[in-house]
Amino acid sequence: MIEYKSTVKLIKQLDWKLIATVLAIFGFGLVVLSSATHAHMTGNYGQIYKQGLGFGLGMVMVIGILLIDYNFLGKYYKALYIVSLILLAIVLIPVIGASRGGARSWLNLGPLDFQTSEIVKFTFILSYAKIVESKKGKLNNLKEIIPVVMYAVPFIGLLFAQPDLGTAIVFSCIIGGMLFTAGLDMKLIKRVIIGVLVAAPLMYMVMAPHQKERIDAFLHPDDPTKKGNYQVMQSMIAIGSGGVTGKGLYGGTQSQEDFLPVQESDFIFAVIGEELGAIGMIAVLVLYAIFLIRMLIIAKEAKDFYGTLIVVGVMSMFAYQIIQNIGMTVALIPVTGVTLPFISYGGSSLLTSLANLGLVLNVCMRRKKINF
Repeated sequence: MIEYKSTVKLIKQLDWKLIATVLAIFGFGLVVLSSATHAHMTGNYGQIYKQGLGFGLGMVMVIGILLIDYNFLGKYYKALYIVSLILLAIVLIPVIGASRGGARSWLNLGPLDFQTSEIVKFTFILSYAKIVESKKGKLNNLKEIIPVVMYAVPFIGLLFAQPDLGTAIVFSCIIGGMLFTAGLDMKLIKRVIIGVLVAAPLMYMVMAPHQKERIDAFLHPDDPTKKGNYQVMQSMIAIGSGGVTGKGLYGGTQSQEDFLPVQESDFIFAVIGEELGAIGMIAVLVLYAIFLIRMLIIAKEAKDFYGTLIVVGVMSMFAYQIIQNIGMTVALIPVTGVTLPFISYGGSSLLTSLANLGLVLNVCMRRKKINF
């Protein structure tokens, strides 16, 4: 635990530029969310208040995370590993688990439902980083690589069993980022990429029906009968009509007349494109670039390799979510239910993002510059 005498010193070590960037992204998101939910017209700011409350609770959670040294948490990586697997497996029980969007990944607690994989992102990063830490510089042969990969296989397997391909890819990015940082042989990376490409047809055959529909829709973008293409088409119309400066906040037609589906969460970037134009979209991309760069700097300055791996894991998670969400709104990537961090509406995703930000700040405030 943090001793009172060192509290001020640790607070000074925080990356205030990163914190300011997150506040700017969230503030920007609240304004756009007020348009996407039509709060300015209906006077119903319920979702805005809930989003603000979620952020407030998340910041309290961040403070709680900062009070505990990440190395202390790392001592319990085996327990975190087991708890993570239990949380992913328990939703597969019919009475307990609930299905949303074709995936049984939600825990049904009466009036409260939450996606257990969101919690597991946090616990998995803490656990897997400790496992990978001992393999730094040794991941150049299969004898060393296979045991590390096998630790992660149950997580990917349980996510496929739900089936939740989008979250499985998020975890794969976390795993890949950590292994690359630990010195995974580039030759092996190339072989894995080739192997994935070769196995793609087989992977398609074992996908769930709703996942195949999304792939089919992506491969046939001009076919409106394909499930998911309607959303993407409306998204492209919204972004294209926004031009350079946009139609003005609250002035979009696709968003204000509800042609754009799920505009408060999955397709909120299209609302930005239509109402604030290319200038608004570029502003968001710049903020996210600063956000990721600040985390990269923290990873380099971490006092130990465990801290570096934690930050890289979180950074990989955020990078994928940003690329995936924006990519699907402009038809570059198949549609999945991945939200835009700190902007999309949703309590569980917002709390998860803030919890993982807390991990990064935890490493940051205890950093000691090292050369590697």
